[in-house]
Amino acid sequence: MTIEKRIEQFFASPVFGIVGASANRDKYGNKVLRCYQQNKLQAIPVNPTETEIEGLACVASVASLPDDVQSLSIITPPKITEKVVEQAAAHGIKNIWMQIGSESPAAIQYCEEQGLNVIADGSCVLVVLGYHDH
Repeated sequence: MTIEKRIEQFFASPVFGIVGASANRDKYGNKVLRCYQQNKLQAIPVNPTETEIEGLACVASVASLPDDVQSLSIITPPKITEKVVEQAAAHGIKNIWMQIGSESPAAIQYCEEQGLNVIADGSCVLVVLGYHDH
């Protein structure tokens, strides 16, 4: 499947989970969340310590995401990403987008073995959606 098709399939989800969402506006986990908001896409931040980010209620874990979340943006260190993709597969999530710096060969291999649509080629959701920092 081409990267364009993978991205198209990723954005077909009705709701998106953002793992690594941060309340710190300087961090990529916050910028990715705001990028979804700017594009009028429904996103749910996943953060174990925050209750709300950018006006959106957080969930503490991937397992707490509602069933209509089919796509996950991951902005975490690679070792955390490896755990997140296992949780995502167990939760029935079909599409994984590892943002630049969050990828690990083990996580990518796991996603492929599980038959998940994985984007981990250096494509950035901020570029694809056209993020504007106001």
